[in-house]
Amino acid sequence: MPHVAPELIIASVRQPGDREPSDIHLAKGAVTRITAEHERPAGARIVDFAGRYVIPGLWDEHVHMTQWALAANRVDLSNAGSAAAAAGIIRSRLADGPAGGNGDGGNGEGGARPTLVGVGFRDAVWPDVPSLAMLDAATRDVPAALISHDLHSVWVNSAAAKRYGIEVDAGGLLREDPAFSLTRELGRLPDSVVDAWVAETARKAAARGVVGIVDFEMTWNREVWLRRFAGGFRSLRVDAAVYPEHLGRALGEAMRTGQELPGGNGLLRVGPLKVLIDGSLNTRTAYCVDPYPHGGRGLLTVSESELLGLLVRAGEGGFVPAVHAIGDAANQVALNAFQAAGIRGRIEHAQFVRQDDFARFGRLGLTASVQPAHALDDRDAADLNWGSRTDRAFPLRSLLAAGATLALGSDAPVAPLDPWTAMSAATTRCGLDGRAPWHPEQAITRGEALAASSRGRGRIRVGDPADIAVLDGDPLKVPDDVFKSMPVAATLVAGRFTHDAGVAVQSHG
Repeated sequence: MPHVAPELIIASVRQPGDREPSDIHLAKGAVTRITAEHERPAGARIVDFAGRYVIPGLWDEHVHMTQWALAANRVDLSNAGSAAAAAGIIRSRLADGPAGGNGDGGNGEGGARPTLVGVGFRDAVWPDVPSLAMLDAATRDVPAALISHDLHSVWVNSAAAKRYGIEVDAGGLLREDPAFSLTRELGRLPDSVVDAWVAETARKAAARGVVGIVDFEMTWNREVWLRRFAGGFRSLRVDAAVYPEHLGRALGEAMRTGQELPGGNGLLRVGPLKVLIDGSLNTRTAYCVDPYPHGGRGLLTVSESELLGLLVRAGEGGFVPAVHAIGDAANQVALNAFQAAGIRGRIEHAQFVRQDDFARFGRLGLTASVQPAHALDDRDAADLNWGSRTDRAFPLRSLLAAGATLALGSDAPVAPLDPWTAMSAATTRCGLDGRAPWHPEQAITRGEALAASSRGRGRIRVGDPADIAVLDGDPLKVPDDVFKSMPVAATLVAGRFTHDAGVAVQSHG
């Protein structure tokens, strides 16, 4: 059974658009009644929010939770405007003192120097080209591995290549599977260290109104999360995804998407089956119909026939497939396979879609799991690589109009685990850099964004899970800058506070 609070009344709150406050009654992890203010039974625990606004708790539908926690403790390269600038940041970091670790295979073991790990570079828009010699010159004999913002490439130096037994060319770049393998290796830190970082990251997410995540960490994730829950983790609901290499094990243990896992305190469930079929825009490996300016059409890493076989197997075993498809050709392949398999599921990212394919999302009953902040982070890379076709890039309005179900997320650490950042990007198509909105015709409304961030709930209703975010303003009416940084007064999961900014007035009936 879920770990839930006793009967509780969230008192004097408004839902967006409401004029008068009401009271929301919670018991056994669910919303049991919504009544007029002051209709409060004797003996109930009451938390008075003085007319603040409440919405269903928010979900981040696409997270790499361990990588997000690790990224906060690594060297930030997100502001590097060139390969030379990134190398300069690393050189300065080494000059400041001992290498910042977060890699294994010599993190101080036997006197070896730790691996220096950087994160967040975007070489798709750099004017120069990364090279092994450039990074070697900045690091000398200190092993260094720099992970791109999209996780699809890693820039390594000679010392790191030697330490991890990998071969690199003169560019020093690993892409796709070799990059994923090294990234996993770099994350091999003591469980106690990583779990503490994850717990802190989760607390910060709860402070932004987040009640749940879909975790796509590239590992057998069930035992990882069971360990964390056994250690006291309670901040979020977690749907832990499974990858194809573990599907046989999962099916053999009768796992299926949506299944509650014993030991997870009612908060841990089996997530979808994640299948990556192409690369990314930044790495220029997203599989596209038209060639990139530098040549090539990207990579299709799983053939359409192989994907169909996986979808059929997943459907028969009770798994909802979540297919990573970024390029327009990859989305076409994914849609073909879903249609042939005759099952519903999710397409993760759907960043670039052929005009003829939009309607297929609706006809096939698919969810488009999208990350709106990428439309701002990657607009320059998209303009450089997809040219005049960016009217169908990050196409939220087109997907919604075609009947797709939208599910918003961050892909953290690619973008911050903050649903307000995602919703702001989805509704304004612009950031705080003063640039004009990028393809504003693809924006969605705030109401649509809130629904896509709360699993379609939109408003709190009787019978809903007692997963609630309490806000300091009406999210449908506050200015754009306030919406993006929306103050969250409190967050509840299953009727239990996971965040309280100290503004609630507690009383007892």
